[in-house]
Amino acid sequence: MSLRRRIEKSEWLAARIAGLIGGYLSLCNRRIIWKAKGLDDLQAALQDGPVLLVMWHSRSVMGALHWPVTDGPLSSLHDSSPVGRVSGALQRRVGLRPMQMSRKRSNRSASREVLKRVKEGVSIGMTGDGPLGPALEVKDAPLDWAKTTGMPVFCYAYSVSKGRRLNSWDKMLVPHPYGQGAYVFRRFGGSVQRKMNPEQIETLRAEMHQFMQNTTAEADSMLGLPLGA
Repeated sequence: MSLRRRIEKSEWLAARIAGLIGGYLSLCNRRIIWKAKGLDDLQAALQDGPVLLVMWHSRSVMGALHWPVTDGPLSSLHDSSPVGRVSGALQRRVGLRPMQMSRKRSNRSASREVLKRVKEGVSIGMTGDGPLGPALEVKDAPLDWAKTTGMPVFCYAYSVSKGRRLNSWDKMLVPHPYGQGAYVFRRFGGSVQRKMNPEQIETLRAEMHQFMQNTTAEADSMLGLPLGA
């Protein structure tokens, strides 16, 4: 049986792999000298209730470690793929409350659970372009959840002076456990309404895309790096 199939069938194996990855990322988080921007704004918003957190898949790997858990819980959504299951196990390892969304059947029941958690004061985190891409293209999910929940929307991005890009669809940025790092939380100011026509939705998609790109550029610029470094 392939490793992919073994991960799909085994929560234990996914948790073991997540433990190894989590240990490495925790080491990076401790050793990298971090600069943070916008964390105070996020913490202030959490005093009033949960938020919707969006990020590009390529800049998401450190998000669970940078979320201020003491200021409010976060449930991140992941799919049932091997990478998704490892991601879910990693999120549990750092104290978050992940939710698995199925690719093959209706996610109506999972959606009800998400809304239940929001009502309980739990923030929701998701990638804007994940889990399968195309990279850097905002999918419907973050737009739908922004409309449905009415929560404030924040964007997260991180950057490091020393890291490498994986040979994956999103060219995920993985840090090295030294050097400098920066991460940003920014509140999205676009107009989100519960009822929107197709043209308004596409305008919102373009606004969110540009905002996420600007947030990523800000994290890079804090280290003197060009966008996408």
